[in-house]
Amino acid sequence: MPLLLAFLAGLVSATGFRPLDLWPLLLLALAALIHLLGGATKLRGALALGWCFGFGQFVLGLNWIATAFTYQAKMPGWLGWIAVVLLSLYLAVFPMLATGAAWWSARRLGGGTILLTLMTGGAWIVNELLRATVFTGFAWNPNGVVWLDLPTAQLARWIGTYGLSGLAVLTGGGLLLLVERNWRAGIALTAPLWLGAIALALPTSRGPFDPARRIRVVQPDTPQDVKNDPAREVANVRRLFRLSGAPGPIPRLLLWPEGAVQAFLEIDPDARAALARLLGPRDRLLIDASSLIFDTNGEITAARNSLFLLDPAGHLAGRYDKAHLVPYGEYLPMRPLLSRVGLSRLVPGEIDFVPGPGPRTLAVPGFGAVGAQICYEIVFSGQVIDEAHRPNFLFNPSDDAWFGRWGPPQHLAQAQLRAIEEAVPIVRSTPTGISAVVDAHGRVVASLPWRSGGAIETALPMAESPTLFARFGNLLPVLFAIALAAAAIALRRRARYGA
Repeated sequence: MPLLLAFLAGLVSATGFRPLDLWPLLLLALAALIHLLGGATKLRGALALGWCFGFGQFVLGLNWIATAFTYQAKMPGWLGWIAVVLLSLYLAVFPMLATGAAWWSARRLGGGTILLTLMTGGAWIVNELLRATVFTGFAWNPNGVVWLDLPTAQLARWIGTYGLSGLAVLTGGGLLLLVERNWRAGIALTAPLWLGAIALALPTSRGPFDPARRIRVVQPDTPQDVKNDPAREVANVRRLFRLSGAPGPIPRLLLWPEGAVQAFLEIDPDARAALARLLGPRDRLLIDASSLIFDTNGEITAARNSLFLLDPAGHLAGRYDKAHLVPYGEYLPMRPLLSRVGLSRLVPGEIDFVPGPGPRTLAVPGFGAVGAQICYEIVFSGQVIDEAHRPNFLFNPSDDAWFGRWGPPQHLAQAQLRAIEEAVPIVRSTPTGISAVVDAHGRVVASLPWRSGGAIETALPMAESPTLFARFGNLLPVLFAIALAAAAIALRRRARYGA
């Protein structure tokens, strides 16, 4: 029965993520998990509880992955649900390790809800850091997104997203302590919730914006099954051209979504010239396209997912190569083996993509320094900024068209957390939504809804001074985790010696 309850709590916790956004339920689910952990009598029971909770959370929260398989003709659609289950079975190992470590350490200290909560909070931080790192990492849906509807989210500037996840666990434990009528400890641990709710009622100001820098974000509403259809290519490009508008007296930076054009821009001057006709003399275009890698014999050996800066003369004036590729999406691991059993990449094509060197800042005349993170690269906390060349904003072109209804709002939520952590605006352009302009506090100042076409033309929000997290990165949530463990030890010693 406890394992079933843990699984159900995991399912409930997933409703706290977008698009349902029932975030109080995530906190209550964490309270239920800590309660179940407190009743575990053996380590293997604590491990099993964490695994069941994680499996429930991932299998519901990541249901959008199944949608991606419906766009790959070489594999049956039902395989997508098998992929969701298998991925969830693996990802559940990380919360399993967290609950096992928390239960064991709390028992060593003498047990109790307070000690268990502190240890679980610290272990959860480490769990999410590991999940974002091991086997290239999969950092999707950290529990820290629970705070996005409250000013509490701004604490990510000091403790990062994974620190916010630790706060979510502490708050869940605090709610449990209130149920147990341990009022003082319960109020203390739930303080981020109550203070955030109070701060929500206070007036807030938008901006500042830089009127000299105008951007135009294009969302063509091109479905995935249409985007790669050669018969629709001309119509797709015409829609992009129409939504890009006409040049005016104020310089504009046009921002197009991932995979907007099928042309290989480096070797296709006609395509570059056609795109350049969209631009006024001081305009620029940031556009995603594939780039090819050739061997010494001129044979294509691999490709890169690249973002190019195009100037009005049709020249490519800068480039960023995606570094954090999607396994099974942009490359097929163990290709000789897996291709034999009928698996293929979800992105059309037989040539695997290879990663670029990492975050890079592009110098865009008239618009300053622009950082780039393509598609799901934006979900990796502490890995999105070129620290040596801090950008004025981050551009996140993405193709969310195959993420179903749940994926796009979850993707945007994680981009908002990056904006808060780094104190830089983030601009997202996607084919079918959700395209958005996010300010340096993570607030969406303009957006286009899912499954709609249009364009956002606005002044660019301004970046702020580097945050503590921008300077020290994920060292800060690690220190927070250590501090929680140290607090548990100090409380135990105080109780033991009566001091």
